[in-house]
Formats: sequence, C-alpha cells, structure tokens
Amino acid sequence: GSHGRQVCRRHELYVSFQDLGWLDWVIAPQGYSAYYCEGECSFPLDSCMNATNHAILQSLVHLMKPDAVPKACCAPTKLSATSVLYYDSSNNVILRKHRNMVVRACGCH
Repeated sequence: GSHGRQVCRRHELYVSFQDLGWLDWVIAPQGYSAYYCEGECSFPLDSCMNATNHAILQSLVHLMKPDAVPKACCAPTKLSATSVLYYDSSNNVILRKHRNMVVRACGCH
C-alpha cells in the first residue's frame, strides 16, 4: 500500500553556490534555502494539498484508469524571490532580485 509514502509537501533543500562552483562570480549569499516539493498526490486530495480542480478530477480518472492517466504531480504552488550579489561579464557588481527562487508552498497539480 501507499502507507509508507509521504503526502505532497515541502522539504528542506539548501542550495550551496560553492558546491555549484559559482563563488567565482556570486559574491553573496554563499547559498540559500530553496526547498523542493515531493510526495504522493493520491485520492482523496486533502485541502492541505492545495489541489487544483483539474488535479482532483485527474486523480478520480486515475482511480478508474490507472494505466491511462497518471496521478497528479506534487509541485510548487507559491514561490518567492531571492536577492543575489554577483559580478556580470564586465566585472560590474550587480545586486538583483531573482524571481521564483524559493518554494513557499507545494500542492497537487
């Protein structure tokens, strides 16, 4: 059964710019908490899963025809920006807010 599987939710993920080899051009931060979404979107989809109407219908169809239609997917429903200080190609120091860098909430789509 699916009892061992976690429902769709947000998990910790720290992205280290050092590990990516980006510290030669990224000045700050050294990394940030990005988070990620993972888990089951099984019927019935709870309200805590932020499911779209489409996902609810898709999971109903999946119950009847599991080979034809996959379950809904666990994905970000809310994202937010993070500011990064870096050197551009002309060695100017740039501070820019990058959109959609941090997962704030997850849901079934």
